[in-house]
Amino acid sequence: MQKGVPRMIKNKERSVGRSLVDVINGNFLTHDDVLRHLPFVLFLFFMALVYIANGYLAEDTVRQLNAVGKNVKEARSEYITTKSELMYKSKQSELAEYIKIKGMGLEESSEPPKKIIVSDLNLLEN
Repeated sequence: MQKGVPRMIKNKERSVGRSLVDVINGNFLTHDDVLRHLPFVLFLFFMALVYIANGYLAEDTVRQLNAVGKNVKEARSEYITTKSELMYKSKQSELAEYIKIKGMGLEESSEPPKKIIVSDLNLLEN
């Protein structure tokens, strides 16, 4: 029985070798089994193309997300910088100094504002 085992291995090696030669020559395409499975092979080919296209689209989306993330970070830092400059320039002391430098002729009031009370409603209508 052991004499038959090496013979089976040799037959398998021959069939693998013969199959490899058929693939290289293109003879495997003429077999009925291949023609019967051709729709499934075409479906697999189509699915492989869809898979590759999906990978490219995913990479493109990731690149776009990274670019938008960078733009958001830049815009946020610009916003913070502009906001801090505005807070600094809108302080009362900075405004008074700016008005003096520009020579607008405005002065700071030294007395507090007064509340105007109107007792007659006829004066309000005019």
